[in-house]
Amino acid sequence: MANIPIGTKGEFRMLVTSEVAITFLGTEGARVLSTPHMIGLMEMTCRNTVFPLLDAGYDTVGTHVNVFHLAAAPIGMSVTFTAEVIRVDGRRVEFRVEARDEKEKIGEGTHERAIINVAKFATRLAEKMG
Repeated sequence: MANIPIGTKGEFRMLVTSEVAITFLGTEGARVLSTPHMIGLMEMTCRNTVFPLLDAGYDTVGTHVNVFHLAAAPIGMSVTFTAEVIRVDGRRVEFRVEARDEKEKIGEGTHERAIINVAKFATRLAEKMG
């Protein structure tokens, strides 16, 4: 299925744009990276970190998120997302995740993903749909 060493690391860098920023504060100058986008990008970084280590036909899906959003990252600022494998238990892979903008840490926590056989997963979903 996979050989995923503890300590495997990945990184993703992106620019905060209006597409990933909150809109509810109203003022253009108050728009920052939204919490759901930050978490989603942390998850994507974890997935991309281990995907090359998986056998063909396998992928991962998120199963647990425990993340704190610590600070705001304004539109126009670069954010770096990092993921590090801290535990592997069968099909479960746990990561330490972090997000930093150009000035400070903006998010941190843990995320767990399950390794799945994509074809079997699709079959189960089709059965669920009836």
